[in-house]
Amino acid sequence: MRSSLTPSRSDSDMTPKRGLITDTFKVVKKARRGGKRDKSPSPPVAEPEPPQLSEREKDLQELKKFDLDWKFGPCTGISRLQRWERAALHGLNPPQEIKDILLKESTDPEYTQSLWRDYPL
Repeated sequence: MRSSLTPSRSDSDMTPKRGLITDTFKVVKKARRGGKRDKSPSPPVAEPEPPQLSEREKDLQELKKFDLDWKFGPCTGISRLQRWERAALHGLNPPQEIKDILLKESTDPEYTQSLWRDYPL
């Protein structure tokens, strides 16, 4: 006598065959419009030249690099010239070009103050 727990068929007969989801959908290929065309290679696109920076923009870019270079010490709470002088005093060799830019434009806050001037301490 068979136990009610023993299946009458093998387990493999009871499980449905599993296929891929793509097996259930019909494959439809779209027709190309116009057929094959011989494409001539497009000419290489010349990269546009970057816009020329003004002297002021070049100077401010150099000062920004100076602000972001931590080897000259922190720059919050002091002017760029003070930071340059402190770095020179400690033998950190800050670029002379930066000091020249700062002395040339000593009254413009965009030149004298660091990037972080608007953030409270």
